[in-house]
Amino acid sequence: MERRRIQLKGLLQGVGFRPFVFRLATDLGLSGAVWNGPEGVTIEIEGARPNLETFLLRIEQERPIHAVIDRIDSTPLDPIGEARFEIRESDCAGARETSVPPDLATCADCLRETLDPANRRYRYPFTNCTDCGPRFSMIESLPYDRSNTTMRHFPMCDACRMEYENPSDRRFHAEPNACPACGPHLELWEPDGRVIASHGPALGAAADALRQGKIIAVKGLGGFHLMVDAAIEDAVRRLRARKEREAKPLALMFPTLESIQRACHVSELEAALLHSSEAPIVLLKKLSASHSAIRNPQSEIALSVAPDNPYLGVLLPYTPLHHLLMSELGFPVVATSGNRSEEPICTDENDALRRLAGIADLFLVHNRPIVRPLDDSVVRVIAVRPLILRRARGYAPLSFQIESNRSLLAVGGHLKNTVAISAGGKITLSQHLGDLANAETDRTFRQAIADLKKLYHHSPDAVVCDLHPDYRSTQFTRETGLPLWPVQHHYAHLLSCMAEHRLEGPLLGIAWDGSGLGPDGTLWGGEFLKIDERSFQRAAHFRTFRLPGGERAMREPRRSALGLLYETFGERAFEGRAALSAFNAEERRILKKMLEAGFNAPLTSSAGRLFDAVASLLGLKQTSRFEGEAAMALEFSCEGIETEEAYPFRILERGTPKSPLIIDWAPLIEAILGELEQSRPIGEIAALFHNTLSEIMVSVARRIGEEKVVLTGGCFQNKVLTERAVARLYAEGFQPYRHQQIPPNDGGLAVGQILAALRSQKER
Repeated sequence: MERRRIQLKGLLQGVGFRPFVFRLATDLGLSGAVWNGPEGVTIEIEGARPNLETFLLRIEQERPIHAVIDRIDSTPLDPIGEARFEIRESDCAGARETSVPPDLATCADCLRETLDPANRRYRYPFTNCTDCGPRFSMIESLPYDRSNTTMRHFPMCDACRMEYENPSDRRFHAEPNACPACGPHLELWEPDGRVIASHGPALGAAADALRQGKIIAVKGLGGFHLMVDAAIEDAVRRLRARKEREAKPLALMFPTLESIQRACHVSELEAALLHSSEAPIVLLKKLSASHSAIRNPQSEIALSVAPDNPYLGVLLPYTPLHHLLMSELGFPVVATSGNRSEEPICTDENDALRRLAGIADLFLVHNRPIVRPLDDSVVRVIAVRPLILRRARGYAPLSFQIESNRSLLAVGGHLKNTVAISAGGKITLSQHLGDLANAETDRTFRQAIADLKKLYHHSPDAVVCDLHPDYRSTQFTRETGLPLWPVQHHYAHLLSCMAEHRLEGPLLGIAWDGSGLGPDGTLWGGEFLKIDERSFQRAAHFRTFRLPGGERAMREPRRSALGLLYETFGERAFEGRAALSAFNAEERRILKKMLEAGFNAPLTSSAGRLFDAVASLLGLKQTSRFEGEAAMALEFSCEGIETEEAYPFRILERGTPKSPLIIDWAPLIEAILGELEQSRPIGEIAALFHNTLSEIMVSVARRIGEEKVVLTGGCFQNKVLTERAVARLYAEGFQPYRHQQIPPNDGGLAVGQILAALRSQKER
């Protein structure tokens, strides 16, 4: 007989791992125990050596589907002659190194029970088991035990307790386990908090209200949705007006995959994402009327759901509450975040009454507290791979191993903020927090930092931030009293993508986005950085131009276009050009003075602003109602147009070997203006513009001479650009790398910031 202590680290709590170990040990006739601890899961196992070896092999081969094993350490012990195997109480002492499990969509077994009239959980909106249900949204502290979650408010009834303690039951040690007799329940509230109905009748009354075109605030897994019938144009417009969301697309929840397929193209991969346990919003191409011989597939969707957009952001029900509500309705509903525009999602019903006052007509709430806000995640399939654009419910938090025990806090950027910590050889990235544009998001940002520090008992010895001094996240770091580590924006972008692929360098990184402060004080954004094992060098960038009005130019593509024209033609930019028709005479006079004096007109090399400028020149967008609208319009205008043509450009050298190359876009702009004069279709011009950008990447890559090319930044959310760039780089013998798990936008900055700090430390 032999005995071993096995210590496992990874994502092992909240995924049914202890019950799995119990059943496996019992099946092999082994004795001992398994328990959760702050570092992961510990097993002490005793029996014959062949059975112990089989046990270790099967742990890795047969682990629960959501379990991730990062490390296994096995230590021999003296046998003690135990007679049975058991699940022990958790050990709470020590450093918090285990990964926290994300929330999981309702599994097929729980859904079947919820819809079965003979089952005791029939129509119960909070049915779950070890394979599904709330996790990250309800964990208050580690290890993951019911007493450390918001389910501690709901003592289990005898029937639930029997399931919880029965090794053969799939709810064996399912911490969120509950039923109608002992668990959370629904209520429907008036805007003043008065209860209209509770339990089952509350859900039925909410469904009736949705049929009548009312706006309902629905408390779900990680926060509130604002829901309304997606087919009622007036109701959707009313929601937009109340939410102060003028044009940004609204997400839709459909009852079934079949109902989605009547409105959108759905590939096998996209269908798998919709049905996955992460259950994200997936961006899908709308069907046109010609794709349906029966009826117009768009008839169920109001035009104002996604105006001027060929895509819909859709998701399927992912909790029993959503399944019951959608099966009751049988039609798609808008399911947008429960907040006012630019604010974080509401998680508490009483707070929702205050913050959603004047938006929601009714509130469908429940009494299970939500510990932290979790928006729906957003995914888009690009070049047959899923790309996470917003990492939140189902995917958050993200943890991965690194070769450093340094304790750091990274605070991310200003837009699409996330924060991250490193400790114990691991980086943990928070959920999406939003744009730090107001007091509510600033409060959520601060809470997320405090939350991670509490959850992991984390005490950072330094704080990492963006180089830009005016970001709210950067300003926060000065309050900490800790050493600060500013990191250049695009370097952090590239390191976040490199982390996904475990790349070290040397390589060429292409970081294209709206803007990020460079060490030279200008706004970078069209960058080619040469990365080695410790630092970076600016190898090339787009020719700079001025943004008249500074930040206003980021909301008005016409200003980027004017700055581009002025850099290209000087004074002649103001001589009878069609692009100037976007401004009145007084605006032209003021902007001309700005550009001549360089006053409130910062220099930028931004690829994002280049997209804006071209969208303006083509007459697609002169002002943007939300971030990225102009670039999206440019992308959408050329989808489906197949051409190998490209416009000319120049690559200029500054004369010294270490000076960066300059990509001069002036020939490209002059060619576009000529095409406009010849009345070439806008879509074809847009397609050639995207092709030209891909050729620029290939040309610079040839000059730099690195085989590995990393693509990052918000511009690579663009499907046309990314697919074209990847195809051309492959064709020319390069190895392109792009994001999948970490967003290419600023949602990945915090990871790159930590890695930059660790590299800087290595350099010393």
